Amino acid sequence: MSVDFQQNHFELFRLPVSFSVDLNELGSRYRELQKSVHPDRFAGGSDQNKRLSVQWATRINEAYDTLKSPLPRAIYMLKLAGLEIAHNPSLDPAFLMEQIELREELEDIGEDEAALAQLDVFRRKVNEVLASLEATFEAEVAADLPAAEQTVYKMQFMNKLRTEANHLEEKLLDY
Repeated sequence: MSVDFQQNHFELFRLPVSFSVDLNELGSRYRELQKSVHPDRFAGGSDQNKRLSVQWATRINEAYDTLKSPLPRAIYMLKLAGLEIAHNPSLDPAFLMEQIELREELEDIGEDEAALAQLDVFRRKVNEVLASLEATFEAEVAADLPAAEQTVYKMQFMNKLRTEANHLEEKLLDY
């Protein structure tokens, strides 16, 4: 088994380094790669080949999980460009105020019959902002890495809000 652990995630899947990823193509190549390195194919092989198979399958899963979702993909692209995401970034005060307002809006959603409709409207708003941030990142990543980094921080905030909205929905629906 010939394995090149130096390939980046995009190279692994034979995709161009781009924020826009054809998810169908990614999924197809993922299944193809997983089939070729599945540990069952090496059950009768040497211990080294068995170990390599497991390592390779793990690497493929990690790469797929990173590339299939916009936020991890954006963070990975910044990493490829030499930027590591900070844990306590400085953000635009206007954006932070918007976040506070959105959090308050989410907290104000009650637990009555109107709550699910309010939550749906809230989530649509968050998804629109995320879509806009993703488009902004795609434009910035090749031209302005510091701006792209700031956009990723904003995407993190919005993803967290979406997750919190999903948790509220589960609570309201008694999941």
